Amino acid sequence: MKIIETRVAPNPRRVRIFLAEKGIDVPYEQINIMEGEHKSSEFTTRNPLQRVPVLVLDDGTNISETVAICRYFEALNPEPALFGKDPLDQAITEMWNRRVEHGLLFHTAQHFRHLNPNMAHLEVPQIKEWGEANGPKALESLRMLDHHLADHAFVAGANYSIADITAMVAVDFLKPARLQVPPELSNIARWHGQVSARQSAAA
Repeated sequence: MKIIETRVAPNPRRVRIFLAEKGIDVPYEQINIMEGEHKSSEFTTRNPLQRVPVLVLDDGTNISETVAICRYFEALNPEPALFGKDPLDQAITEMWNRRVEHGLLFHTAQHFRHLNPNMAHLEVPQIKEWGEANGPKALESLRMLDHHLADHAFVAGANYSIADITAMVAVDFLKPARLQVPPELSNIARWHGQVSARQSAAA
């Protein structure tokens, strides 16, 4: 078993943090997406979408998509429960993870990929106007999350979950995207300081 990743990319980091919370050690193999190694025939066979990370099982099965990889390990190692502890908790965790992933993380990534000249060979076509349009959308997602965190210790409620992992990685990705958390979003600041202090955050 191994995970093929690009260490600096946000989605592989989500998996590493998840596994660190579980106390699971998996070997990693690095590929350089900036040099196009994700477009090799070997990697494309593993994931035709040419994206990292990919979990390669001992029998040769390839599992891509961040949440799918995390769900595989959650099923094998249910504790600590990072997808929720009961049906309601699981549904709320899924809801907030999708909101953060398809809102904050997506818009931040689009802002970064379409405005950073170094990403032009990966984002074809690179559309400046689309990148600029996603900046305000990312900030809108931040404000929604800040409002929610006013009454919740963690993103999905009382317990740390995959939704916190996705949100923390998204907030950290604001810096390379040249976006900032508005200073008035104090709930984001409180929560981010708390989750960033966890040992897994350094994974």
